Amino acid sequence: MSQPSLLVLYGSQTGTAQDTAQRIGRQAQRRRLQVQVLPLDHYNVVRERGWPLNVPSRPGLISESLVVFVSSTAGQGDPPDNMKNFWKFVFRKSLPVGSLRNLDCAVLGLGDSSYPKFNFVAKKLQKRLLQLGASALLPVGLADDQHDLGADAVIDPWLDAFWEKVFSLYPSMAAVIPLREDEPLPPTYTFHFLDDVSEKTEDRLRIPTEQSVPSQSRPFPARLVSNCRVTDSSHFQDVRHIEFDISGSDIQFSAGDVVMMYPCNAPEDVQQFCELLRLDPGATFSLRATGSTAVPPRLPQPCSVRHLVEKYLDVAAVPRRSFFELLSTFATNEVEKEKLLEFSSAAGQDELHSYCNRPRRSALEVLADFPHTTAELKVDFLLDLFPEIQPRSFSIASSLLAHPQRLQILVAVVRYKTKMYKPRRGLCSSWFASLDPRAQGAVYVPLWVKKGSLRFPKEKDPPVIMVGPGTGLAPFRSAVQERIAEGKHDNVLFFGCRSESKDFFYRAEWEEKMEAGHLTLFTAFSRDQEEKVYVQQRVRENAELLWDLIANRSACFYIAGNAKDMPSSVCDALKEVFQQEGGLSSEEAEQMLLTMERTGRFQSETWS
Repeated sequence: MSQPSLLVLYGSQTGTAQDTAQRIGRQAQRRRLQVQVLPLDHYNVVRERGWPLNVPSRPGLISESLVVFVSSTAGQGDPPDNMKNFWKFVFRKSLPVGSLRNLDCAVLGLGDSSYPKFNFVAKKLQKRLLQLGASALLPVGLADDQHDLGADAVIDPWLDAFWEKVFSLYPSMAAVIPLREDEPLPPTYTFHFLDDVSEKTEDRLRIPTEQSVPSQSRPFPARLVSNCRVTDSSHFQDVRHIEFDISGSDIQFSAGDVVMMYPCNAPEDVQQFCELLRLDPGATFSLRATGSTAVPPRLPQPCSVRHLVEKYLDVAAVPRRSFFELLSTFATNEVEKEKLLEFSSAAGQDELHSYCNRPRRSALEVLADFPHTTAELKVDFLLDLFPEIQPRSFSIASSLLAHPQRLQILVAVVRYKTKMYKPRRGLCSSWFASLDPRAQGAVYVPLWVKKGSLRFPKEKDPPVIMVGPGTGLAPFRSAVQERIAEGKHDNVLFFGCRSESKDFFYRAEWEEKMEAGHLTLFTAFSRDQEEKVYVQQRVRENAELLWDLIANRSACFYIAGNAKDMPSSVCDALKEVFQQEGGLSSEEAEQMLLTMERTGRFQSETWS
């Protein structure tokens, strides 16, 4: 049998599945296989007419012989954004059984077992591929972020088993001499610097003039109207209420929807990066692909080094193992090379975790720690070494019915200490904190809106019960504003924070709505008394009201906020309400909550 060509397709929400897919692609290249790595929605599943010209074309899934699918799971068991079209297609009932009978495939899922729908997408995809006649080379891989050694504890042995299976299917591969691990692979792109072109500010802004529905590929440059701190100056956390003017955008949204945007790297990080790599930030270049990969659409042609580093390369992120693998191929200093090889090996993951993940050391700081290797880096490899900055999502905290042509969000500025000298900062929230339209003049933020995971009832009758401590309050502020404007006044809100005087967001607004009879509010201020009080205690205390609303009036129950302990604690409290007021057994209470979830009457939106 001749050598196969390998197709690696991925669905990735935060970039982790993409990184793993690209790792598989590099392993295939070292084994001298023809390989292509693509997002699932960039793959022409059926070779349809009208396929975008800038997307590499292949014959279609029914003609593929060897495919690896790598996918994360988003939201409440949803596929990532860049595989949603593929997901709809592959689950069409009209697809004939046996249509993928020529396909050998393997499915690798990346997930977090602290979430109830752990690796749901990968499990469901494998099952569907088998229904369509594909042959699975391996059981579905279920990588888990909660493992002591992270996802690689599953990925490493899964990949070993995958290659072993491929070699058994294609014996001719045994005669191929693979590339050495320390031999650099060709770069995906080459940089061609332009001597007669200088950086232009308007190029860096790239504000589109054509009319179109705002999307990830065509975001709308919304004017920043205000950026106000809403926590007391003495409070440890800086939380911002941020408002955008979306006039002329045609953006529409409902309660529960989210706004998306790409953050920028800090100016000092851009400067340090350019100094370390001896790059002129004002220099411009054109980018050319060395293979079939398309040039990233977010990068203008020509592009300045400053634009590339400020808006595209994720230099402030904690680097993944693949970063060290590639960096090691440039190392000539023996001490640095030995350390980089250790960090990129399976046996060195404990050391890498201690060096990088635990203190949250950034890729930029790693470059500074390995000066000899950094000096050897070639600019052509920058897009292979650094991932693209991923878009951030925020629950919209306002309603167009209450604030026409405006979009508001509630953002906690992330800042914390580790053993590193400099405090750690959240990239997007710190970027937001730096934006000040009063001092900087007109500030525009390119953004777009997408459907969130929370859905509120369209009917007027069902009451809604919302539990949103901290910034988890954001989608419920949108919901309350929208529902009141629609004449829906049965709104119950449980809000928790540390202190009534320091971080009680939108207090005056809630009091006004309570006085009008449009809202019932229960608060839990955890640090205002000796014994801490949390929202789950307020849920228990109001068992009679909640049982009446849920059992007799078909109320919907919502949770939003940090995924650590709060959601499970609130669920436990709610099941206690069912037992106490409804006389249900523990098993019956559990079943009632599951039934509510299945019918959309219990929904949650949590983040880590």
